[in-house]
Amino acid sequence: MLIVMAGLPGSGKSTIAAAAARRLGCAVVSVDPVEAAMWVAGIDPTQPTGLAAYVVAETIAQEQLRLGHDVIVDAVNAVEPARQQWRDLAGRTGVALLFVEVITSDDREHRRRLEKRERGIEGFPEPTWESIEARRVGFAGWTEDRLRLDFLREPAVNAGLVVAAVKRSR
Repeated sequence: MLIVMAGLPGSGKSTIAAAAARRLGCAVVSVDPVEAAMWVAGIDPTQPTGLAAYVVAETIAQEQLRLGHDVIVDAVNAVEPARQQWRDLAGRTGVALLFVEVITSDDREHRRRLEKRERGIEGFPEPTWESIEARRVGFAGWTEDRLRLDFLREPAVNAGLVVAAVKRSR
């Protein structure tokens, strides 16, 4: 199964993805560390490394799916072309697809978490609250079913909801 996380930076996607992956025994393919690795390798950040990171993540996810493993993709997935990429991958590999949108319904809490987080991704700066507000404007609406989670819930509870949705879809 392909489980695709979506949501603004700092909304809790990575935390929920990691907790769900531990319970499902599957891999998490995260776009941010892939992009950071490109920069560390010397690819100029002014190049379209964000798009390239999505393509690399797709390739890794595809190989894992072909081996019969479930995969969780951890990325913002704010625009329709990014979401279509995962629909296409699920179709090519013949696996079920679950989109999981993660929000933090309290902006003050979202900002607090964002400003204190330190993911330790070498060469990858944490976004500012101002950049999150700008991205929110460009976040495409959804046209399909998805599991919508609020990070104000405990991560373990949210991970349990992901696991339950995966089990229902099998």
